Amino acid sequence: MADIVNLRQARKQKARAEQERLAEQNRTLHGRSKADRERDRSIADKAEKFVAGHRREPSGDADSAAVRPKNVAPFSDKSDA
Repeated sequence: MADIVNLRQARKQKARAEQERLAEQNRTLHGRSKADRERDRSIADKAEKFVAGHRREPSGDADSAAVRPKNVAPFSDKSDA
């Protein structure tokens, strides 16, 4: 006699096996070790520090000080009249 197979359970088991196969494939393609992630993070930090060190103006409110000379008062919307 043939074995009795529950088709619902067989479908679910097949779907789980397919998902596990895809997960294993993604782990091999995209998985990185902790050392790789830390190395990439340190390289990105060094690059950011290098760029920040060569900026003309410090980060922050740069556009208000760069437009006018230091001896000129800022514009005010309030009228004197």
